[in-house]
Amino acid sequence: MRDSAETRRAFLEKGVGLVGASTLIGATAVESARGFAANDTIEIGCIGTGGRCQHLMKSLAQIPGVRIAAVCDVFEPNRENSRKLADKDAAVFKNYHELLARKDLDAVLIGAPDHWHVPMTVDACAAGKDVYVEKPLTHDLSEGARVIKAQNDHKRIVQVGMQQRSMPHIQKAKELIDAGRIGRVLKAHLTWNRNQTDRMARGGAGTLDPRLLDWKAFLGSARDQPFDEYRFRNWRWFWDFGGGLLTDLMVHWIDVVHWVLNLDHPSRATTIGNHFAAKDVWETPDTIQCLLQYPGEIQVYYEGTFSNARHGAMCEFMGTEGTLNLDRGGYQIFPERGKGKFEELILGSDPARGRDFYDKPDGERLHLTNWVESIRSRQKPNAPAEAGVGAASAAHLGNLAYRKAQVADWKD
Repeated sequence: MRDSAETRRAFLEKGVGLVGASTLIGATAVESARGFAANDTIEIGCIGTGGRCQHLMKSLAQIPGVRIAAVCDVFEPNRENSRKLADKDAAVFKNYHELLARKDLDAVLIGAPDHWHVPMTVDACAAGKDVYVEKPLTHDLSEGARVIKAQNDHKRIVQVGMQQRSMPHIQKAKELIDAGRIGRVLKAHLTWNRNQTDRMARGGAGTLDPRLLDWKAFLGSARDQPFDEYRFRNWRWFWDFGGGLLTDLMVHWIDVVHWVLNLDHPSRATTIGNHFAAKDVWETPDTIQCLLQYPGEIQVYYEGTFSNARHGAMCEFMGTEGTLNLDRGGYQIFPERGKGKFEELILGSDPARGRDFYDKPDGERLHLTNWVESIRSRQKPNAPAEAGVGAASAAHLGNLAYRKAQVADWKD
């Protein structure tokens, strides 16, 4: 059954309602860095304000009852550009510890490279700040317990930037699978394919003035190494700072699989990868295939490449009575023969399925709004630290299998 205009409108209105909502709890004060009533303005600082963070700041600024009161980055152009997106009186910092020391800040949004996510989140929790941190939450399997402990010990709201959990059509898809609409799920097939080989070129070196960057601060816990402009701008594809396609892209959909199927981490992983376009440029492979085995005999298969955009970005649940195909713009159910009727709900207006992004729903704004409302209510957000650790663990196990060229088993 194809969705009616009324059904589609209802889902979109649900999203708009979430964006415009402000969860009020009367005159009851809630615990924060400074303490505030539910209708007070939430003061937010942004750390690691490169392109991704600036994109999130634009959405954050549209949410009622928040003020971007401080920005921080080790790279001067990022500081200057993000200051333009913040409040006109926003404080500007180079050292994030100085930002966290501000007693007038209630929360922080962290958009720094992956290897900084856990240290900054732990420090922010200890400073009494609630946190929105980009995925992947962890850079290494060993970091998971530490960041969950910080969240829980300091009673902080931590939201990981896996925005699919706040998209209404994906929430509906979970309800359908929970209700048995496609039977017992046996497999999940995930893709994130792009054709962007132009992103790999090392051209343009020397355009960045190293005096504008605190390279040592950028490195943080990473091994010491000479300044490299390409690595700074493309850190996701180098093991010291990121984890390639598995941590950057697979994490989004593997989190949906974990959430929908109530899974925590895989028991086994095997991975192959190649440098078809980025040989001698990237450390991480530009084309990869990862097979994950989960308890309960559930198989999950991910494929990603930067040389072919077939299937784009999608997640497909394969069950005994049907298949549910899901992307950021809608879902479709293809029943097995004699097991029901075709069904779909499409929110994104672009008819090309499997795209990275759609105009509707605005998942980032919905996810940020959920975080803000959780700060006010002190209720758990849609993607807490536990979810972020679980999703990242699947990517880390997959990368371990690739780097060791052998099957990697989960060890408690």
